[in-house]
Order: sequence, then C-alpha cells, then structure tokens
Amino acid sequence: MKALLMSIFNYRGFIGSSIKRDFQSRYKTSMLGAAWLVLQPLAMIIVYTVIFAEVMRARMPGDTGPFAYSIYICAGLLPWGLFAELVTRLQTVFVDNANFLKKINFPRICLPVISLGTSFINFTIIFSLYIAFLLVTNNFPGVYILGIIPLLIIQVLFALGLGITLGVLNVFFRDVSQFMNILLQFWFWFTPIIYIIDVLPKWASQWLMLNPMTGLIVGYQSIFVKKQWPDWSNLYLVATLSVILLITAFHLFRKHSGDMVDEL
Repeated sequence: MKALLMSIFNYRGFIGSSIKRDFQSRYKTSMLGAAWLVLQPLAMIIVYTVIFAEVMRARMPGDTGPFAYSIYICAGLLPWGLFAELVTRLQTVFVDNANFLKKINFPRICLPVISLGTSFINFTIIFSLYIAFLLVTNNFPGVYILGIIPLLIIQVLFALGLGITLGVLNVFFRDVSQFMNILLQFWFWFTPIIYIIDVLPKWASQWLMLNPMTGLIVGYQSIFVKKQWPDWSNLYLVATLSVILLITAFHLFRKHSGDMVDEL
C-alpha cells in the first residue's frame, strides 16, 4: 500500500495533466463545451421531477415547500451519478488504455486515480450548482452540510474498491463490464433516489437497507431534505464492504498487474 501511494505521489504531475487533458478533449469540439456536463443531469432531474413530483410531494416527510421534491431527488441523484460514473470508468480503465499501457512505462495505479479525479471534478461542478440553488431558495442545510464529508469518503472508497476489482477482472473476462452496466440500471431503481423510503412497507425498507448504496443516499437526503445529521448506523454495511473491496482490489491489482499487459 505504501509503495502504491508513493507511486501516486511521485507521478502527481502526470496524473494532473492527464485529468486536464481528459476534461478538455471531451468538450473541445463541442459548441456548448462543458455546459453538457450540467445539461445532461439537469434534463434527467427535470424529467423525474415532472413525472413524479405531484405523486411524491404529498409523501415528503415534514414541511414541504415548492422545491421539496427537487431537493430530494438531487440529494440522491447527484451522488449516485458520481458513483455510477466512477464505477463505469474504472471497470474499463485498463482495457481502454491498453495501447497506453503497452507503450509507456508508468505505475498502472495512476489510471484509476485519473478516473477518480475526472469523475470528482465533474461531480464538484454539478454539486456546486446544487448548493447555489439551495442558497437561492433558502434551503441550505447549514452546519449539517459537513456531514457529506464522511459520506463522500465512504462512497469514493466503495466505488474505488468495486471499480478496480471489476477493472482487473474485465481484462480477463470482458463480459464483466457488460454485466455491470445492466446491473447498475437495476441497482439505481433498488436505491431510494426517485421514491421515498419512509413511505414503503417496513419489510421493504429492511430489504432495501441491505443495499450498500441505500445508507449513503439516505444519509445525503437526511442532510439536504431533513436538515439533520445522517444516521451513522446505516453506514456500517457500506463502510465494511468498502474495506473488503479495497483490500480485494489492491490484492488483485498487485497480483495481476504484469499479467494484464500480456492479456491486453
């Protein structure tokens, strides 16, 4: 682990320039440029709000204002977007950079870090607009906003562990990424992002809490909708899984790092 961290530190310039190049290359030939980064999730939020707002508004807990459901859906949809983007990038990161790996000698752990940096910048831009919206509408959660720090740390570690594990496996079994793309679609609907977990039957809520992303998303919703600290007891499952997946990911990475180049 120490050697991997030192590799990341020593190649921090390479990582930073790669993140910048990836961000610029994605939008440099587009007329609207980086605006697409905001327009795509905004369109999704508008669609879900228009379709579900009237149904869900009456089921919102506590005092509901005109923006209650929009705040609720953004509190879950934006963090989910970070998780899904990071896992999607990581599961193909070694396959997508096969030529890069063959031609240039550099620590391969840099590739997942570059994916993390790019995904987090995208999330930061969108999330900053969400915070601005909360301030303008007088719905900012105050000091409880600090609760997103541990939530983000756990979420990123979980996504890294899962994504790197899938990325290594996908080098040898290309069906892995195809299966995961389908699973993410089902995973989204089994996470209380669009609907409200409090209005579900107790047995259904208990089953949903076995979903590691449920505790995280409910934590974000507690901060931004209820303006209170998350229930930290809901995070034991995902925190434990994060540690297990990270250990598994780094074990697979170190064991098969050389084999991956030969396979690619």
